[in-house]
Amino acid sequence: MRNEFIAGRPTVQGLSIIDFHLHFRMPHDPLTRSLSGGQFGPSNTSARSGCEEFDAGQAARSAAVARTSAQWRKSWDFSDPEPLSDDAGWEAEADRWVEELSGHGIEHAAFVTAGGNDAMTALVDRGEGRFLGMAAMADPFAPGAVRDFEAAVTDGGLRGLKLFAPLASSRMDDTAANPVWDVASRHKVPVLIHFGHCGSAGGIAQNAFSNPASLEQAAKRYPEVTFVIPHFGIQHVQEVLFLMWACPNVVVDTSGSNQWVRYMPQRLTLEDLFRRFYETMGPERIVFGSDSSWFPRGFARRYLADQLRICWEMGMPADEVQQIFGGNAARLLKLNDWEPASAAAAAPTEQETRIKG
Repeated sequence: MRNEFIAGRPTVQGLSIIDFHLHFRMPHDPLTRSLSGGQFGPSNTSARSGCEEFDAGQAARSAAVARTSAQWRKSWDFSDPEPLSDDAGWEAEADRWVEELSGHGIEHAAFVTAGGNDAMTALVDRGEGRFLGMAAMADPFAPGAVRDFEAAVTDGGLRGLKLFAPLASSRMDDTAANPVWDVASRHKVPVLIHFGHCGSAGGIAQNAFSNPASLEQAAKRYPEVTFVIPHFGIQHVQEVLFLMWACPNVVVDTSGSNQWVRYMPQRLTLEDLFRRFYETMGPERIVFGSDSSWFPRGFARRYLADQLRICWEMGMPADEVQQIFGGNAARLLKLNDWEPASAAAAAPTEQETRIKG
């Protein structure tokens, strides 16, 4: 893809790109490593102890899911994650991300996990203005969740909250979570909630809390809070579309390979997802994210390239493509002075206006 600087700012195809969804140091983060399946090699997090045959069974399971993850990386032409023994520390990895973003023309990156809120604050501080960060927790119903979220926003300068619904101890419409939504409401920060299957191969396929339809009553109680559902809602496309119809404050992000479409009973492609959400909900409710995480893959440029190609081939005007790949994220993350580097991407041309009209 074409990278160039416009007015001293990095762009891709003339667009100012803000990546809404990245993970920092996933294999070092207990929250994300627990969901990684075989992505980072065998893990003991799911092993049962006290019985030798259980240990052997878990080892066989770990090897099987590791093979599945390796096959996925091969199909996408991604290198294997670097071994933990090569780790040079979080500061070196943060600096590596600054270089990575510069090399790919990405203006800002919003990390959604980093190994804890204090670690996220330190990461953002080291990012030379390129990084934004969210608080993250396994369970919004846990003791201390409200206090930790409040501190992360007020003291740590974090700009949202990341949750994994399959890890929670109750449904998202449980009123016990209202104090958490109150924090988001007061500080006007988005809440990013992962629904559907969770993690790489060997992760969580389904549980009682993984359906995004469970968010409806909470979203209606808090219309001033923007709830973001990543990965187009994964296997719950219909539920997400109806949820967005019922709740104007619910949006989706585009992050990841979205390979889950292969497991759907009907034929479904990434282009189908873009077309359906664009035609029903409009560009203002779709937010670009890459789900980039481990090195040496680094920034998953292939995801950006595929998604841009789809948007251009659908005939989207440049201002709406810019909205999806930067403008919406800037609004949600309160980059108040942000404008696209290119005037052509900021407003429709006369010809585009005639076509849209």
